[in-house]
Amino acid sequence: MSVCARTLCDMKSNQACFEEDSQKQPAVGHWKPLMLSKGSKEEPEAECQDPGGDESQSTEQLNVSRLRSSSVEIREKGSEFLKEELHKAQKELKLKDKECERLSKVREQLEQELEELTASLFEEAHKMVREANTKQAASEKQLREARGKIDMLQAEVTALKTLVITSTPSSPNRELHPQLQSPTKAVFRKGHGRNKSTSSAVVAAASQSVTPEPVSHECKEVDSILFAEFQAWKESPTLDKSCSFLDRIYREDVGPCLDFTKQELSELVRAAVEQNTLTIEPVASQTLPVVKVSAVECGGPNGFRSQIVTKCALSGLPRTCKHRIMLGDSGNYYYISPSCRARITAVCNFFTYIRYIQQGLVRQDVELMYWEVMRLRREMSLAKLGFFPSEM
Repeated sequence: MSVCARTLCDMKSNQACFEEDSQKQPAVGHWKPLMLSKGSKEEPEAECQDPGGDESQSTEQLNVSRLRSSSVEIREKGSEFLKEELHKAQKELKLKDKECERLSKVREQLEQELEELTASLFEEAHKMVREANTKQAASEKQLREARGKIDMLQAEVTALKTLVITSTPSSPNRELHPQLQSPTKAVFRKGHGRNKSTSSAVVAAASQSVTPEPVSHECKEVDSILFAEFQAWKESPTLDKSCSFLDRIYREDVGPCLDFTKQELSELVRAAVEQNTLTIEPVASQTLPVVKVSAVECGGPNGFRSQIVTKCALSGLPRTCKHRIMLGDSGNYYYISPSCRARITAVCNFFTYIRYIQQGLVRQDVELMYWEVMRLRREMSLAKLGFFPSEM
């Protein structure tokens, strides 16, 4: 609008200059008065003034009409110019309105995206916190379990070291050398233990009632191949079955001894024995209080299984099952017959002994350790053939 006002001012100033120029110019056909005689003085003046006045009036009217026409033209051009400027201003205003509308939409979209991003970030943060809490709880539980196992292993190592120290060639410790005691006094090690309340009573009763059997004098001869394999394993003891010593025992003794009718459960038992996570416990004992439970589990109203025939989980045959096994921490128990228990026990005793050798807890001559390994292999072979003590 300032441009329009300036244009009007310029037009007015031009019109004023034009009017001044027209007033300054002399009228066309104007005659100057002449000096005449006194007698004829008034007549020429009258004659000359009439035509000069008409011409000046016509010139003035022509100038006025020109000025009016020029002012009209100037006004029309000014109004057209103003209309054009107004039209341009309206177009610019519309463009600015559209730009403002577009920017407002962009701002709303950005605000919405920001809100969604903030909500997703908060949700992800809460999810990470929940997962961290869950992992922390699981880690704390594993830590408590690991500490309990460490305490138990330390106690066991201390007891074994005591047994090793107190054993001498002149007076060997029977707990350290199982070949010097009867089979009924074999104690299950960690991972193959019985119920704590019953195992101590059974071992105590056996130690009081069973008299040592006389050691039979039998001829023995070292097999050079087997002894060489054992010596090579003894240099760097390992539980890897790829070595020649353990590979032979797996093929000839462990595999056949743990080959039961129920193949799927047999594989689970073998894995638990190798991982040292198998537990064997008696179903009932005289030292336990008599509790009435379901007939499916105990087979009778008195809670004893000695006279009850139950189906063995490994052989699938109806047998008197006095013991049951649990694989790891699954909480599932499987009732087994005495024959199956003897086979599992023989393999567990073998693995327990070679683990003690690996840990450096057995301080014996290489030949004595070799014969102990052969004795444990013989027990596995007899158990596979069906021979087992009557106490089982």
